[in-house]
Amino acid sequence: MEPKELMDKAAEFHGHSCPGLAIGVMAAKYVLDHESAFSIDEELVAIVENNNCSVDGLQALLGTTFGKGNLIFKDYGKNSYTFFNRSTNKAVRLAIKENLFANKGLSREELIDYLLNSKPEDIFDIKQAGIPVPEYAPIRESIICYNCGEPTMDTRMREYEGVELCIPCYEEEMKKKD
Repeated sequence: MEPKELMDKAAEFHGHSCPGLAIGVMAAKYVLDHESAFSIDEELVAIVENNNCSVDGLQALLGTTFGKGNLIFKDYGKNSYTFFNRSTNKAVRLAIKENLFANKGLSREELIDYLLNSKPEDIFDIKQAGIPVPEYAPIRESIICYNCGEPTMDTRMREYEGVELCIPCYEEEMKKKD
């Protein structure tokens, strides 16, 4: 698919076109062209280092989503993306180039066009990444929170005075103590 078609598909998911989404589209284009196809299950894992618009491009075009557990968020504030292909056991990292937007003076629409008409190699520093194999998404037991009665993943429960509480209820109890 051409970048414009990919952008249209991603914008339908995201809700609008913007430069951040175009960055995600071009990262996804690189992966689709070189590394993997759309991830039906967890064949491809994306490790993202930001929570901006670009990530929606990856979700829409690569099938890497929080719901499937093949989208991992690390809050580093970087436009950097690591993709792990389970069939090859290899990972590639794309990091936005340092001076990509320096002195361009482009409008929003011009910036989108600039990105979509570039090669991913012109936008990102691309290198193989040596990372541990990401774990598959865990399926965990739910436990009922003693205070609110809502089922909560067992690994997110906190013990407080002999009862199991979800994180919000636990934090509320801790505030009462202070």
